[in-house]
Amino acid sequence: MSATGRTLTLLLLASLAWSTGYAQSAGADYHPAVASAHPLATKAGMEILATGGNAFDAAVATAAVLGVVEPYSAGLGGGGFWLMQTGDGNTVFIDARETAPGRAHETLYLNDEGEIHPDQLSVNGPLAAGIPGQPAAFAHISETYGKTGLDANLAAAIQLARQGFEADGHYHRMATWRRDILARYPAAGSVFLDDGEPPEPGHLIRQPALAKTLTTLAREGRDGFYQGDLALKLQEDVNTAGGIWSPEDLADYRVIEREATRIEFGDYTLWSAPPPSSGGVALAQIFGMMSARPLEQMDTAGLSPEAARVHYLSELMRRAYRDRALYLGDPGFTDIPLERLLDSRYLADLADTITMSRTTPSETLPGDLGSGTHTTHLSVLDGEGNRVSATLSINLPFGSGFLSGQTGVLLNNELDDFAIKPGVPNAYGLVGGEANKVEPGKRPLSSMTPTLMSGPSGSAIIGTPGGSRIITMVLLGLLDTMEGHSAETVVGAGRFHHQYLPDQIQHEPDALSDSVRDELRALGHKLADVGREYGNMQLILVGEEGDAEAASDPRGGGTARVMPPPR
Repeated sequence: MSATGRTLTLLLLASLAWSTGYAQSAGADYHPAVASAHPLATKAGMEILATGGNAFDAAVATAAVLGVVEPYSAGLGGGGFWLMQTGDGNTVFIDARETAPGRAHETLYLNDEGEIHPDQLSVNGPLAAGIPGQPAAFAHISETYGKTGLDANLAAAIQLARQGFEADGHYHRMATWRRDILARYPAAGSVFLDDGEPPEPGHLIRQPALAKTLTTLAREGRDGFYQGDLALKLQEDVNTAGGIWSPEDLADYRVIEREATRIEFGDYTLWSAPPPSSGGVALAQIFGMMSARPLEQMDTAGLSPEAARVHYLSELMRRAYRDRALYLGDPGFTDIPLERLLDSRYLADLADTITMSRTTPSETLPGDLGSGTHTTHLSVLDGEGNRVSATLSINLPFGSGFLSGQTGVLLNNELDDFAIKPGVPNAYGLVGGEANKVEPGKRPLSSMTPTLMSGPSGSAIIGTPGGSRIITMVLLGLLDTMEGHSAETVVGAGRFHHQYLPDQIQHEPDALSDSVRDELRALGHKLADVGREYGNMQLILVGEEGDAEAASDPRGGGTARVMPPPR
């Protein structure tokens, strides 16, 4: 893509209301589509679309089923980000991120010596859990933007929780990883394990208590979860096991409609997640640096095209993740210098520090830190051109491992996404500083990056799970989409990643050839083969005439389906 005229701007879209975006093709008949990480979830979303629901209804139905059949990824005990856009381009961002309970404090997870507690209290057990945002999001989106109603949107999830679903190979692997913590809590072990062991594929997982909770939510809406008898039972289970929740923590939880991040890059317009996600800001910075110093204008003499591209993008990633660690957090608690971070002169100066003849050691970049692997994603398009890109999480597989026996709600461990101690990495190896310290009511910084893109030949609905690597996966997917690759090619492409610290290029086993690895090492890069594939991208490409192409990442067990346009 030509570098001529590439510019980047961050536009703050109207808070608490639909904001004006771009205009879709007039009169286009859109092919409804759903891409998600599980066939049963995709089926639920498609059924809602087929029976009169819009994309927002279908997204809730898909997400609700994912929370039942992928308890290792998401659910009522977690939260997420929803990027939603109407067919005429009006955009809204729903922040349903978890919040720290009122009794949380900066040293919550440190021992008497000021070090990280050896019991990993920010990872395992109810003390690791933030107040869930997912139930509030289901209710808010269904009631404010949907057509079919919350009860219809949750019906498939209720049925699957009550009747059960069969564990598959991926479930077995995730349960094996977290077996010990699930076995620690009897309620969790009785539901998610089979006689204390990870269930074999085909084993039926039933969640009757969760079905009852979902039914209460469907009938009573948000207040049915966050207030009254259900809330008291949830709080009782949490605190009996060592948590610190109060009735006020639950009653006071609200989703927030935030200003979305809009990026202009050449002929492309992108919408992505604002803080407390770091995704949109990081993408904006990377595209801004690419505008200032495009690869085509760099001296790549002596490097193969592939090695030059990996080196160049890794250096961009390094700088964006450095700023993530230093400056980003919950905007309700942290004064984030967004204007400076996204200023074209600042980004040009950052890009000027990149050289193609050697790497830039992370330790040489200025900054004082002392002053995200399970998640899921869904992409939805309806016949009117409405679209949703939603990334949802409970953090690590099976979250905190703690299940509220009375409610069937499996709790997240999202509080580990705070900077538990400045400069000390979390479970994903990410470091943070004062901007992301633990505080009551605060939302931890996230890497979830649901994104929409519009360009010369159509648009894209994209996102993926993957912890700290989410942002770079979305970046690579967007670049491949801009190059005109098919949806299946984009979601199946090999992946690499740099996150400032640890100072290394992480990559999938077959993502880089031996010769490219040698070239990168010669530039001074440290390489880390992560030993497995990662991510689970869900992508829908929409043509100018409304035709759709959808793909679910081959690394996962999801499905993508497209139906003919409605008549």
